[in-house]
Amino acid sequence: MMETGKVDVLLGLQWGDEGKGKVVDVLTPKYDVIARFQGGPNAGHTLEFEGQKYVLRSIPSGIFQGGKVNIIGNGVVIAPDFFMEEAQGLEKSGHDLRGRLHISKKAHLIMPTHRVLDRAYEAAKGKNKVGTTGKGIGPTYTDKISRNGLRVGDILNGFEEKYAAHKARHLAMLNALNFTDFDISETEKRWMKGIEYMKQFSIVDSEHEINSLLREGKSVLCEGAQGTMLDVDFGSYPFVTSSNTICAGACIGLGIGPNKVGDVYGIMKAYCTRVGSGPFPTELFDDTGKRIRDLGHEYGAVTGRERRCGWIDLVALRYAIMINGVTKLIMMKSDVLDSFDTIKACVAYKQNGERIDYFPYDIEHCIEPIYQELSGWKTDMTKMTDKAQFPKAFIDYITFLEKQLDVPITIISIGPDREQTIVRK
Repeated sequence: MMETGKVDVLLGLQWGDEGKGKVVDVLTPKYDVIARFQGGPNAGHTLEFEGQKYVLRSIPSGIFQGGKVNIIGNGVVIAPDFFMEEAQGLEKSGHDLRGRLHISKKAHLIMPTHRVLDRAYEAAKGKNKVGTTGKGIGPTYTDKISRNGLRVGDILNGFEEKYAAHKARHLAMLNALNFTDFDISETEKRWMKGIEYMKQFSIVDSEHEINSLLREGKSVLCEGAQGTMLDVDFGSYPFVTSSNTICAGACIGLGIGPNKVGDVYGIMKAYCTRVGSGPFPTELFDDTGKRIRDLGHEYGAVTGRERRCGWIDLVALRYAIMINGVTKLIMMKSDVLDSFDTIKACVAYKQNGERIDYFPYDIEHCIEPIYQELSGWKTDMTKMTDKAQFPKAFIDYITFLEKQLDVPITIISIGPDREQTIVRK
């Protein structure tokens, strides 16, 4: 059998916000192709370099490196107006997008009415809100699964009719929910401008494109959005996103066979955060949690929402590593813990008085984390440039995590800048 290129997958192992954007940007020089396989404009991948800060929502993080193909895969949902804003902002910074970015015909479009439906469904749930970003992502995936979706390829012919039919269906649904007090006329204008703008890009059969690039021996990095614990099947359901955020999602969201997957990079923070509603076993409600939030600037890149903070959860991480088949770990934001006397790590749960070391079906009720304490390193690591400079207590923390998780930690981040990244092995 002829040798083909491999697809390495990069994904978050916690509840999202692990710092994927920065890592993709650090890893991209090694790859020919960067592809997004799921999620929508609720992703916010923040990149900082050369004194500039960029937040990418739908566009793959390899866009800043010349000579790369960037693909928005079929598993992604796209809002044309947000896409246009994002792309025009990047074009202003001098990056040539049109030559570098390809969009799958099979990606689904987020319509203005999807956003209204998002609000209507959340309002109907009352106190059981999921805490969505209100961007219309859930309703778009619902339409996709119920075979009612509008796709990027639809904009190439007979689009007006298709759009009108989908809109009429949504308006009837909103009427049935008694949710009629809204005006989307301005949004719709911008949205239609976004559609025209998208037509300037290469709209492709991305599954054919990615497989032919692999046959040419090209290397591909797939970029996931959100995190494993938000996966619609394996996350803390129903407080999850509407897509498969795990490694298998890369096969479905891009049209590649599982035998093409090479390394699976799992990203985690040295602690843990969560945005929105839903269970979070190691959440801290005290000054320590607040201190982690302030030191880590734990506020959403897109939403500005405060992130909930807690110690690292090794039970959930072992589960995420298993589900994804992680081969290499990447630890972000290690520097946030630089000033702590003691660091804690959750090694097991107590559920209904019984100690368990696996991730159970229900983490919402009667879960108590069992912690192991480790000595803090009390050293500012942000200026370090080599692993040999790491303090002993930090090396002990890494060794402890590797033993617990049974996967090597290969990259460590000690600050937001591209330069503040140390490769260990």
